[in-house]
Amino acid sequence: MSSLHPAQLFVLALASLVLIRWNLWRAVLFLAPGSVLVDSDAPAGAAPLPAPLSGPHRALLALGFVALGTHLEHPRFGKRLLSFDYAHPTERVYASLFLGLSGPRLYLLTPTRGGGLVLTADFRRPAREEKGRYLSGTVEGATPERLLRAHQRRVAELGEPDSSWTLDGRVDAARSWYSGAGKTEVRQQNAVGLLWTVFAIGMVGAALWTGFHRESS
Repeated sequence: MSSLHPAQLFVLALASLVLIRWNLWRAVLFLAPGSVLVDSDAPAGAAPLPAPLSGPHRALLALGFVALGTHLEHPRFGKRLLSFDYAHPTERVYASLFLGLSGPRLYLLTPTRGGGLVLTADFRRPAREEKGRYLSGTVEGATPERLLRAHQRRVAELGEPDSSWTLDGRVDAARSWYSGAGKTEVRQQNAVGLLWTVFAIGMVGAALWTGFHRESS
């Protein structure tokens, strides 16, 4: 790298900083999944529903879900994710809708007695099982009705549902996921971001060291 000209070193350092900018939040997630800030956002009906979510929204209401409101999940240095939350008063399950890059995404979540958690999504995501504590899975492209049936079968495997079935309860469940059952999944999803961040920091350090060495000589 000592043969690089100052302009080349500048471009290299700039490219590395861009890599850090886009991957630092993933590195932080890998190192500290529980650092995600989760908080309630607005009561039901207060936040405008994006048009692409209107179909799944109506389907959830037809299944007996009740709108709770919205909550935010904000990774440090990353973008905030806004989720529209629902609860089924008799089935005792939460539903969360959000707008992903490819369109609407829906997942169901049920906390159980003893700190267990069941998560079932209609999009591709890691599937994991911790006996007696955690079950996560995917029924990719499923309708809300089919997703609910699949989720109910998994809940029956884990235990008795247990939550307040309110927006506060939904927020508590999200915080519990990040600090507990979801840690391994978060790290799996963000390992590459950590590697890119370490690589970029190394490149910046090398460029600075080369520049300093050039100046001192």
